[in-house]
Amino acid sequence: MILTGGPGTGKTTIIKAILEIYRRLTPRIIMGAPTGRAAKRMSEATGWEAKTLHRVLEWSPKEMGFQKNADHPLEADVVIVDEASMIDNLLMHHFLKAVPSTCSLILVGDVNQLPSVGAGNVLKDIIESGVVPVVELNEIFRQAMGSLIITNAHRINRGEFPRLPEAKGDSHDFYFIQKETPEEIASTILDLVTKRIPARFAKNPVNDIQVLTPMHKGVIGAQNLNQVLQEALNKSQVELPRGGRMYKLGDKVMQIKNDYDKDVFNGDIGRIAGIDTEEQEVIVDFDGRQVTYDFSDLNELVLAYAVSVHKSQGSEYPVVVMPVHISHYMLLQRNLIYTGVTRAKKLVIIVGTKKALSIGIRNNKIQSRFTGLSRRLIENHRIGTDLNRYSQSAN
Repeated sequence: MILTGGPGTGKTTIIKAILEIYRRLTPRIIMGAPTGRAAKRMSEATGWEAKTLHRVLEWSPKEMGFQKNADHPLEADVVIVDEASMIDNLLMHHFLKAVPSTCSLILVGDVNQLPSVGAGNVLKDIIESGVVPVVELNEIFRQAMGSLIITNAHRINRGEFPRLPEAKGDSHDFYFIQKETPEEIASTILDLVTKRIPARFAKNPVNDIQVLTPMHKGVIGAQNLNQVLQEALNKSQVELPRGGRMYKLGDKVMQIKNDYDKDVFNGDIGRIAGIDTEEQEVIVDFDGRQVTYDFSDLNELVLAYAVSVHKSQGSEYPVVVMPVHISHYMLLQRNLIYTGVTRAKKLVIIVGTKKALSIGIRNNKIQSRFTGLSRRLIENHRIGTDLNRYSQSAN
């Protein structure tokens, strides 16, 4: 079955309830998510160990393949997968082969977020096929209604402009700052991250604040914002120029490709804990786990003071600061803005123009992905139904 819904509708609470029921019936429970960050969040929310799907399927660098498959299926009576909207066709193909036919499978995700980075639109296709039971949660619970982040996420998803604080000085968790030019936006973001947010909300500018941007290039793209923020936030003199980038001791960095040998995955964020020029190695701390990179592997790492909204999927941050400007016109889409806003737990600040924000919210024309999965599911379901009827009539 599929469990879907936006923020504040109770997905996590229901997962915990399902776990409590199944724990009394069987110890053979597996919980997974597409990314390390999402798996960690799942573990923290439920108190039950969750792994990345690659770990669940036991990827072997030596064999260059998954050890869990149709011949060696998962030993589970129930499998729960969170952030299912991030799963692409290829990963879902390998995953489903390893799920035994006697197992219950529950996919949990928000179908209104951006689709997977890889090919496909798996969660949306399965829902649209109608062949799998779907439970959609759409009621915001009382404890979540006081949050403008959650209220505005649902407004954005409905195509409505977010509700903004009426009076200056009031304490809220969602703000919009009007700035007209990319240069003004970049300057305001720098001021917010380095001074205003730490002073007013007592947040650490590196650990707690994440800048999310629609684009990589331009004045308010991830590349330029990273350079500006690195210069302001990291004064370390231990530096390593490499491949047109400057890495510093203490830098916030992101892994941008799956590396099964190192057991780090696309979107994982860490801090540079050591630079050894003699051994030609960089040590990165990923949530307490230190991973060593040869200098030749540094093309897998980029600065992560600012990251693209696409790269933020499956993650949560205490504070999100997001530029929205007409220069991002090609990427101003409702699901992108919605995804960016829903990454924040405590505070969202959007900097830009109301015109650009309105254009993005109104633009619900999601780029088509011609997968054919929904049609195939419908056809196979019909064939299976016909075969069952034929079998019953023959008996």
